[in-house]
Amino acid sequence: MATGKLHDRLYQNLARSLLDELACGRYQVGSRLPAERDLAIRFEVSRPTVREAIIALEVQGLVEVKIGSGAYVKRLPSENDRPGFNVTAFELTEARLLFEGEAAALAATQMTDEDLAEIAILVQKIAEENQSPNGTETADREFHLAVAKATRNVAVYNTVAQLWDLRGTSPEAALLHEKARHANVKPVVEEHNAILDALRARDPNAARAAMRAHLSAVLEGLLFATEERALAEARRATQTRRERYARATA
Repeated sequence: MATGKLHDRLYQNLARSLLDELACGRYQVGSRLPAERDLAIRFEVSRPTVREAIIALEVQGLVEVKIGSGAYVKRLPSENDRPGFNVTAFELTEARLLFEGEAAALAATQMTDEDLAEIAILVQKIAEENQSPNGTETADREFHLAVAKATRNVAVYNTVAQLWDLRGTSPEAALLHEKARHANVKPVVEEHNAILDALRARDPNAARAAMRAHLSAVLEGLLFATEERALAEARRATQTRRERYARATA
């Protein structure tokens, strides 16, 4: 049976356009690319699309994104430079939303008291990891895999595990998740508790809704991770100026 080729997404076309502009000398090494908003208007795409395109170029080492300042040309492309277009963090989270929502619904009808006890412990571990400045997201991964395991379906479990593996193996996904961590975007305990409550109630519809709500929030967090980071930098700069002014006038 023939298989169709996926159509290019908007961000891929935009990344190619920006790469061509770099190659033809429109932007020099060290120069700043136009702001996200300006690129979005010029190419008639959304700002998240611009962000995905910039990340694709950043993974290639062509640009460097500086906090609160923008994207700067790091090097000009050679003839062999082409964006790899691996799975992006946005694509990955959209897939997780679809698969893990249904996994939670199935788990609600299959899980045991032992499964629930394990998941409850993992929610507590998520809270503990959030308190550590160097905390990982190990407990978060274990939580989602525990829900998948509770479906009693090996194919479902393997699919969810593979999606989680892509967070680290896809350069684009890994880069944006790293940016989110630096922006202090952490797993939200309350969202995981809502999933746990729905599973305890053995309510598949509520479990599906809770998981989808959680992953929708994850998607929003990724969309605004860089802006939140820039905002935090701006707040710190403002506070520093206030402190200097206070010392000068004391």
